[in-house]
Amino acid sequence: MHLIVSIAILALAWRLRYTWSETGASWSQRWDRTLAIFLLPPLLLFTSAIAIILMGPHGRMVWMVNDWLSYNLAIGFLGLAVFYWLKLAGSGWRMLQQVRTYPTTQLNGKSVRLLDLPTPYSAQIGFWEPELVITQVLLDSLGTKHLEAVLAHEQAHYHYRDTYCFFWLGWVRQITAWLPQTEAMWQELLVLRELRADRWAADRTDPLLVAEALLLVVQNTSTFTENFCAAFSQIAPADRLNQRIDALLESLEPALDDRVDVASGGEDRHRRNQLSAWAWLLLALLPLLAVPFHT
Repeated sequence: MHLIVSIAILALAWRLRYTWSETGASWSQRWDRTLAIFLLPPLLLFTSAIAIILMGPHGRMVWMVNDWLSYNLAIGFLGLAVFYWLKLAGSGWRMLQQVRTYPTTQLNGKSVRLLDLPTPYSAQIGFWEPELVITQVLLDSLGTKHLEAVLAHEQAHYHYRDTYCFFWLGWVRQITAWLPQTEAMWQELLVLRELRADRWAADRTDPLLVAEALLLVVQNTSTFTENFCAAFSQIAPADRLNQRIDALLESLEPALDDRVDVASGGEDRHRRNQLSAWAWLLLALLPLLAVPFHT
């Protein structure tokens, strides 16, 4: 019976991933949908593995006898997940220790780490309490207003705890690399992370300043892995820059629908939509409902 459940969950996970596609909706709608389809399949696999281990290799569920094969596969899957987590956490910890060896300086009343690179660069690096890293070249390249826009972008990453969240999402990416569209969805989440930070910075400075600063410091190479690093200037793949610039320019002209939505109680509707967008988490608990039927 365990094997049948495992095959059914695997088929459902594949099916869910195949349903995802990039859409032209707002960044918040894209974020909710992509995150849901990115996380639901692995969560189903995790709860299925836990349910199988709780039921054990012996006994019956309904009318079918359980088996050792699926039980061992469940243990193997969870063991592999723990291995990848430890490996990723160790890599992030070593990176953070390296960053903490960099000299510090005060910038707008905040302590930042100075990175010795010949290119303009800034990023939040770490986990829950990341370090802000910046190069002297960036300080020399930007004026006061553009620098404020860059710092506001990085503050957005700190506010949303992006380095911490993407550590966990990066772990999910590793253990589900064999599922369809994992890499495409990962890149989409990275783009949406930057769009959200750009929007935060634009609301506190000016959209044109953020766009101009981005064009001044843009680069295609990654200095640190994006699992633990949220960098303002990182725009690979190539279309990420276009998406960010277009979104910033569009924010200069608030849509009529947005103004009407606010006037007609759109905030309450947005809150309800957010709750419904996360209702899918309940589906991940379905495999655990099989445990009481095991004897």
